Amino acid sequence: MRIRGRTLSASLLTAALGVSALTVNTYTAATAHGETTAPATAAGAHSAHSAGAAQGHVMAASALPSGDDADGDGYIPAVPPVTGVTPSTATPPPAYHHEFQAGCSVTHTAPDDPIVYPGQFGKSHDHTFMGNTSTNAASTTGSLYGGNTTCKAPADASAYWMPSLYKGDQKILPVGPQVIYYKAGVTDYRSVRPFPKGLRFVVGNPTQTAEEFRGHKGFVEGWECGDSFFNTDFPASCPSRPDVQLNLRMQAPSCWNGLHLDTPDHKSHMAYPVVKPGTNDNMCPASHPVALPMIEFKMAWPVNGDMSQIRLASGRGYSFHYDFFNAWEERTLKALVDHCIVGGLQCDTRGFDLYRPERGVVLDENHRLP
Repeated sequence: MRIRGRTLSASLLTAALGVSALTVNTYTAATAHGETTAPATAAGAHSAHSAGAAQGHVMAASALPSGDDADGDGYIPAVPPVTGVTPSTATPPPAYHHEFQAGCSVTHTAPDDPIVYPGQFGKSHDHTFMGNTSTNAASTTGSLYGGNTTCKAPADASAYWMPSLYKGDQKILPVGPQVIYYKAGVTDYRSVRPFPKGLRFVVGNPTQTAEEFRGHKGFVEGWECGDSFFNTDFPASCPSRPDVQLNLRMQAPSCWNGLHLDTPDHKSHMAYPVVKPGTNDNMCPASHPVALPMIEFKMAWPVNGDMSQIRLASGRGYSFHYDFFNAWEERTLKALVDHCIVGGLQCDTRGFDLYRPERGVVLDENHRLP
């Protein structure tokens, strides 16, 4: 499997294909258009992954009922679930790009995390929030949906957040709209569908080691500035020039199990693509057969020069992770996914491909559906 030039080994492929908390019988063989929906069913037990409390971020089920998780067990079912999906093994027409951008600016910072610590204000390390302006520890699908946003498209009321970055005791915030790509993570980009309303997940882990961060399937270019690239931790220094910022790129899993909007570890309902046997093509594993957009954070912080005092609220540079809580208006998200990802285009925030102008645009000059 290739993710921005990285190849998944055979051993990782075997592990990825074997990871499933669901029985194979959950997914029936699909006919040509055999996707079905069914009433939500009780989930089997999933092992929760715990991160150290010292980092202020425990990747485990909430101990208290809250928000969208009325019984507090950590499982939020998709209603209805998506079943009857078979991962696509088809080879699509050649298309180098299949993506669009969501440009979202920073809204605020707070020691809250509505995914890991729902309803528990001040429990997390400090986070920098983008997108929905109301995001806090008590945020739910209902409170976010239709809310105010700093994303260019008013229909994107989703919440995006990451650990805050500091230089000594000074908090450094990204300036202006940040690039959040929505891409195809699988080779058959035509099989990608929009995120379900209320889907949420965490990418990475605040307690991961440098080796784990470097080996993470979503690792792209790590930390970079100037001519320094692929750093697992912050570079020792960056050129002291106005045009130099500290950058990072990291990709999210894009295959969904179709059953849960969240699970106790905030990860098990999602998976990274695997390699189609005998090829270099990417496809979703059978345990997570539903192909969704692959989010890629491309963040930039206005800091350079001596980097010895740079740190994250969660620790060293390799503790970087981020969270996504989907609250897109459904028609707009579907229009962008269908036109840009399924359509094999390289779109901007309006769904326009500069190199394929004849294909048209999705959103008007105000970033709204016409």
